[in-house]
This record gives sequence, structure tokens and C-alpha cells, in this order.
Amino acid sequence: MRAVRCTAYGEPEGLTLAELPDPVPGPGELVVDVEAAAVNFTDVLFVADRYQVRAPLPFTPGSEFAGRVAATGPGTTGFVPGNRVRGTGTTGAFAEKVLVPATAVVALPPDADPVLAAASGVASATAYSALRSVAAVTPGEWVAVTGAAGGVGSAAIVLARALGARVLAIVSTPAKADFCTGLGADAVLDLSSTPDVKRHVRTATGGGAAVVLDLVGGDLAETLLRALGRGGRFVTVGYASGVIPRIPLNLVLLKGVSVLGFEIRTFADDHPELAARDLAELGLLQADGLGATVTARYPLARAAEALRSVADRRAMGKVVLDLGPDAGTG
Repeated sequence: MRAVRCTAYGEPEGLTLAELPDPVPGPGELVVDVEAAAVNFTDVLFVADRYQVRAPLPFTPGSEFAGRVAATGPGTTGFVPGNRVRGTGTTGAFAEKVLVPATAVVALPPDADPVLAAASGVASATAYSALRSVAAVTPGEWVAVTGAAGGVGSAAIVLARALGARVLAIVSTPAKADFCTGLGADAVLDLSSTPDVKRHVRTATGGGAAVVLDLVGGDLAETLLRALGRGGRFVTVGYASGVIPRIPLNLVLLKGVSVLGFEIRTFADDHPELAARDLAELGLLQADGLGATVTARYPLARAAEALRSVADRRAMGKVVLDLGPDAGTG
């Protein structure tokens, strides 16, 4: 099988495409023929060795995929070859075949679109649980989303509105502002042309946002903490800027706000009932067409280009590696 390989930590351009032996499933495992794999910012971080945990070299990047079961290991139940599934793992998805525990996949309808299925996994689950269970968003509240044109951010716009909230999308270019408006954002803040971010947020939201969903970090985080309304909730999800912010705790004390964290890898273990509820609700929303917006498809051989578009924050919506016969060209 063909697989994208990271043999040294660094930039996406250092990735190679290699021929590897087909994986063989062990007890409780599946091999899935990958039809599509989503490209996430965490994949960029793994390749650069800048994620919270390290992927030992050499490895195949990619954390979520959709495809058909190719083989099952001894004692594996619930799936048979040919079943269409969506799955997640730490690494391994940027390949023609992926080996995963059977517990890492969920069944899809036979006619499911694998590209949309792959794109609507981790990003949508992150956005929804951060909004629903961590921020506890209620109808009518203003939610400010940083990195709003990206994979998680664009899903957050759609899903926050599904929860009845109003959304202020915070982006870095006019093109991204237009994209978020098209997704239904109630207001947009373009950082490239807005000198006073705090005042803009407070004006747009009528006194301050109730929730900030921060996917970017950096100096913007403190500014948005100051732009929260009294009793607001600041949810830190990621640091696409590459800078982990330091928060003055006196702001928390004086404004009576809550600073909360969300990490998708541990959420289900720490809060199994909430995670199960969120997954069920998200499934219903996705059945109505809400969730990920796929804007670019790349073939497997161009995985480095796909990762670069995400690393440079040029990508809008979700970027997907399409391994199907009609794969796009990016």
C-alpha cells in the first residue's frame, strides 16, 4: 500500500510517499481501505513535533478517515468486510489502508459520502462539545470564535447557530470574512482591518461576548478575555498562532469570568455521559446537513501541499485527502 511517511520532524514538505506492506489485523482490530482522510492542524503539529504528545518516528500522519472495512482480526465483532465506517486515531490515516482497533470506528450508511464523513468527525465533535458541554451555550448568547474560517471554527459557526446562539466570527483576511458570512455568522471581525478589537467585539455583541471559543491563542486571547461580558466563559481549544497565551488572573477576578479548557482526546474519558449525548445530538444535526464544509480535496500524493495550506492558515473550512477514483487536485 501507499502511505505518507514522516521520517524526520519538521515541515510538511519533508513528508514522503512510500510503499509499505499491507497491515494485518490482530485480535479486536480492523483494516480499513481509506477512501478519504481529513487534514487537521494537529497533523501539522505532529509532523513538526510540536503537539502535546510525540508520535515516534517514522510514522504516517492523519487522525481521521472514512472508508470500507477490508479485513477483521480474530474475535472482532460488529463489522464485516465491505462495511463503510468512519474512524479516528492518533496517526496513520494518510494511507491507502489503516489498522485500528474496532472501537475506533463507527458504522456509516452504505451510501454515505466518505469525504464528508471524514471531514465531519473530529472538527465537528470538537466544536460541538466545546460549545454544548464546556461553554454551555444557550439561545441568544453571543459566541466569538477565533480562527473562524478553519475546520473547527467553521463548524463552530454552523453548530453555535444550531444551538440558537449568535456568532461573531474572528478572521484574518477579507476572503475569510466573506466565507464566514456565507456560513451564517451574524457578525464578522477582520483582524487585518480592525485596529481596536476589544471595542469592536463589545460593540458587535452589545456589551461583550458571553462566550469566546479560542482556537488561535497568542496575544489575541487576552484581548478577547477583556472583551467578555461579565460572567462570560472563555474556552481555550488550541493555539494555531503557535503561541500559548499567558492570562492575567486579575481579569478573571474582576470580571467574574470562567476560563475553561477543552481537549478532544480526553473529553470522552473524563465525561463519558456528556460525550455520548453530544455525539448523539451531533449525529442528528449532521443528518440534517449541518457540520463540516469541505473546500479543498487533494490526492494522497499531494498530502504535503494539503498540510501546508492548513499550516499557513490559508485553508478555509475542511481540507481532505481524497483517495477515491475521482480525487480532486486541490
